[in-house]
Amino acid sequence: MALRFSANLSWLFPELPALPARLEAAARAGFEAVEAAWPEGCPAPALHAAAERAGLRVVLLNTPPGDGERGEMGLGAVPGRQDAFRQGLAAAVRYARAVGCPRIHLMAGRVPQDMEREAVATEMEATFIENLRHAADVLAQEDMVGLVEPINSRITDPRYFLNTPHQAAAILEKVGRPNLKLQLDLFHCQIMDGNLSRNLETYFPLIGHIQIAQVPGRHEPDSPGELNFPYIFKLLESLGYTGYVGCEYAPKGDTVEGLGWLRSYWESRGIKPGGPRKATE
Repeated sequence: MALRFSANLSWLFPELPALPARLEAAARAGFEAVEAAWPEGCPAPALHAAAERAGLRVVLLNTPPGDGERGEMGLGAVPGRQDAFRQGLAAAVRYARAVGCPRIHLMAGRVPQDMEREAVATEMEATFIENLRHAADVLAQEDMVGLVEPINSRITDPRYFLNTPHQAAAILEKVGRPNLKLQLDLFHCQIMDGNLSRNLETYFPLIGHIQIAQVPGRHEPDSPGELNFPYIFKLLESLGYTGYVGCEYAPKGDTVEGLGWLRSYWESRGIKPGGPRKATE
């Protein structure tokens, strides 16, 4: 089965200022789905109306990042911020419900300033497990899925608590809730661990969403870099992946001009951009 791709509106179409305009541009480019980080400044009715007009699904949103002035980037694993995490989760659920989004990325957050990772790792993991169990209960009432995403600590965010698929899988096992899954961004996974084929095979039962970008530049999949995306796409197809592949990369130039890799993929699978996502006879 051909893969389904989602345009990350927080990254693609940066030439357009508003998320509804980016969503409509994604539809014109042939996408059937979109995702975004926390949609700060975009009311849910505006995004929902744009999605309805364009005939697209919103398939992923993040929980709010927290207090930017304090350097927060998620609150799920941050000790002492449990109440703020729950408030943010409630806001994310309300927004997701309004736009028909079934998945929420539960951001873990950063190791607190002036603290060493090793000194607080146990407490942060316990906090994350507590918050994830609460989130799983809340999301189950909405028939939604929660996702946890490892973010590399070598380049992107040195203080982010959750940074490898192995760590994420271990925490998900301890939480033990079926509606919590792994969000595997191959950009972060390659930087932290490499071995993508084996990692995809190993963690495949846990994966609820995948994101892509070339390494190390975090640009289009066909830009120069370490990853062989035609091989990766075939591997995902062979594994039977039916979720979405989020395009979370920084375009090197015009977003649509940079989508040649996706148009080539669709053509190779007999898919008409903007049409039904199945191979033609």
